[in-house]
Amino acid sequence: MLGIPRRYSHYVFGILQSGLTSAIAAGIALFPGDGSPGLPLRWLASWLLAWCVMLPVVIFAAPFIRRLAVALTRED
Repeated sequence: MLGIPRRYSHYVFGILQSGLTSAIAAGIALFPGDGSPGLPLRWLASWLLAWCVMLPVVIFAAPFIRRLAVALTRED
């Protein structure tokens, strides 16, 4: 493991979650592919753009979403 202090786990979560989400979204946006040789490069460009947009959204929205989820649920 990298040994990143736990107090930064919110940022690590945001980086990982936004990266995965944007990778999937970019793949869906390009599906079905036309089979052109430039498809992987187009996917990479789409993914990088989506990640740059989603990272700040996830970092700033996650705490509010967590609080909302706790407010909407109850302990067993």
